[in-house]
Amino acid sequence: MKLAIFVGTLAELAGVGLTATATWLIMRAAEHPPMQALTVAIVAVRTLALAKGALRYLERLTSHKAVLSEAVELRGRVYDDLVHRRHVPSGTALTRIVTNVDQHLDTQLRTTLPWITAALVSATVIAASGFSLPLIAGLLINLAVLPWLAIRNPQNLTPLRARLTEQTTELVHSKEELIAYGLFDEKLHTATKTAKELSRQERTRDLTPLAIAVQFGAALLMLAQHEPAWLIMAAIATFEITVPLAALSKPNPEPTDEPEPPHHPETPQLQGKTAIVGPSGAGKTTLLNAIARQLEPSKGALADAHVFHTTVRTNVLLAKPDATQEELDRAAATTELDLDWDQVVGERGEEISGGQRQRLILTRSVLANPEVLLMDEPTEGLDPEQADRVLGKILDNCQGTALVVTHREEQLRLFDHVRHRGPISHEHVGRVG
Repeated sequence: MKLAIFVGTLAELAGVGLTATATWLIMRAAEHPPMQALTVAIVAVRTLALAKGALRYLERLTSHKAVLSEAVELRGRVYDDLVHRRHVPSGTALTRIVTNVDQHLDTQLRTTLPWITAALVSATVIAASGFSLPLIAGLLINLAVLPWLAIRNPQNLTPLRARLTEQTTELVHSKEELIAYGLFDEKLHTATKTAKELSRQERTRDLTPLAIAVQFGAALLMLAQHEPAWLIMAAIATFEITVPLAALSKPNPEPTDEPEPPHHPETPQLQGKTAIVGPSGAGKTTLLNAIARQLEPSKGALADAHVFHTTVRTNVLLAKPDATQEELDRAAATTELDLDWDQVVGERGEEISGGQRQRLILTRSVLANPEVLLMDEPTEGLDPEQADRVLGKILDNCQGTALVVTHREEQLRLFDHVRHRGPISHEHVGRVG
């Protein structure tokens, strides 16, 4: 970020110098001096014009690189924190965390960097002007007072914007229904009223007009003091950098704290092969996730259900990178995987069928051979006969404990225990002979 600030300052100084030099050149040329007297100024104008564009590009390059580097580190820290939490945040909380990270990075790029650059350029111009009092007063107002007023009492316009988005979406996607029931004009009037209120609040917190008034007020005072034209124009060019600071806004972090869900002490005994069955919405998957969070792995890795855009071999080896070809073939035979090991499966497995993708994921689980195997509808996507056959082979291969969520009653004979989850938390554990 330091390099971005340095380059940005040079770019802005090049712009100010270009304005001042061009003004001096025009005023001096009006006196019809010898060409030799204008040569240096002409060369300076061309050099500063080229330098401004090149430095501006370099400033954008370095600033975005710095912010993206910080984004990698910050998001890594957030991920590490989430991984080590006992309670996994909800989707809403995760969305708010992402929003807060993006807001922090955006503040670095659009608030911190411009303000520091403007402050350095202003200090340089003030020194070059011989510490002109109108210039000092105007820049202090635009650099300090107005930005402070802009962010002192930030208005959270997010709810108002969300309401306008909701109303606009309703008008666009439900236009026919609203017209049929005679509600379109009423909804349109409500959305228009919301839009006007949002525009009004945005205008009242934007101090840019006041910053512009300060800019020209300082220039008029400098003119009244008979300051040279090139200096007045340089001052105006400097104010062009500080005026946008009056529109700064301070983002309000989204709340991410949420109560941890109550712990459910009743969990299936982790012994043998247990099936978890029940109607949709009874909490089968929730129970499996709760058990997964209670287990503290001492070794190995999680076998994720994601399929990567690479070969079948690489996808399966994620579970056990040092597996031999014999182990791979044995795992594939267990799941009846009929793919070539060097075949590329495409992004998210789009180059293979749904059943093949499911069996690839199962092969990864079999190869991992964990002490506790948790599976949620593992044979979904396979035809019933193959589903039962593959699941039977997986359970026979499992040397530890297996908990499987399934909806197929025909598979219950494959398990040692069956745990029923009812819609009103009625449970029964039975032995399957």
